[in-house]
Amino acid sequence: IEVNDTTLKFKKAVIATGARAVRPRVEGMQEAGYLTNETVFSLTERPNRLAVIGGGPIGCELAQSFRRLGCEVVLFHRGSHILNKEDADAADIVQKVFLKEGIRLVLGAQLNRVEKTEAGKTLHFNSCTGLEESVTVDEILIGAGRAPNVEGLNLELVGVEYDQRKGVKVNDYLETTNPKIYAAGDICMDWKFTHAADSAARIVIKNTLFSPFGFGKYKLSNLVMPWATYTDPEIAHVGMYEHEAQAKGFNVNTIKIPFSTVDRAIADGEEEGFVKIHHKKGSDQILGATIVATHAGEMISEVTTAIVHKIGLSKLSSVIHPYPTQAEGIKKAADAYRRTLLTPRTKTFLEFLTKLS
Repeated sequence: IEVNDTTLKFKKAVIATGARAVRPRVEGMQEAGYLTNETVFSLTERPNRLAVIGGGPIGCELAQSFRRLGCEVVLFHRGSHILNKEDADAADIVQKVFLKEGIRLVLGAQLNRVEKTEAGKTLHFNSCTGLEESVTVDEILIGAGRAPNVEGLNLELVGVEYDQRKGVKVNDYLETTNPKIYAAGDICMDWKFTHAADSAARIVIKNTLFSPFGFGKYKLSNLVMPWATYTDPEIAHVGMYEHEAQAKGFNVNTIKIPFSTVDRAIADGEEEGFVKIHHKKGSDQILGATIVATHAGEMISEVTTAIVHKIGLSKLSSVIHPYPTQAEGIKKAADAYRRTLLTPRTKTFLEFLTKLS
């Protein structure tokens, strides 16, 4: 490696250059100027009118934040629903909250061009109606994904394959196509989270320093990765979605506990969310879970622990949760599974035992 005219030699190396906000290819956008999730925090004044491009996690988190700071916010999204990669029921709750809070949603949006005028920055677009419309704002914030930082590394010279969109190509051990070079984090992973990068870095350290002759290597695919979208309410998820589990051949049962049945949520006035747990049909094996709550990100770790350590819903049902807490929603889901075990035959047998006692 050449660094400041100095040559550094290595036995093993790791590429961890991360990713950056995707730059939009819209006519006039560069000239008009825009903010990203990295540059937005350099603002010294609140814009009165803000356009947010992208209805994924980054766009939604920032759109709601600026709306609550008093900005007029219009959110553009290509899809027919914001947060369209999340559980549909969860995304629907957040979308309704956005509309209630006064965020204007332009769904099925196609941005045509941007022009800078004395009145501000004008975006010309087609919405799902097909008609061209326009809106003028003070600032434009891009929240439409991340692009890997692969430029300027001369990866071709060392035989490391990469893609401009997906990043560096790695195997399950995070090895690149050059066996002496590894990669970790946003540069090579679909999970673009800080905690995911931390977990990947741990795998690289173990595989490069503590796996002599290749024995005992750790795999990326063995990770159980939770994540959260920090809107209000938050959406937290771990494991497989129902459609993913079905695609892998599982017969899936889903248990959904609305927070309108959880006393703490009722007391807090936070009844809109839910706990949803997918389990293997005929088994208490947890396949995945989604939680929608004010602090869903704090709650999902209990389910993550259960999946990692193969703790089923039956054992989770026996865990005592303090009353009243919103985490009781998880116990209620586990209890709901236990009730499914009470078949008519089992019920008859229990009634017989009761009569004998």
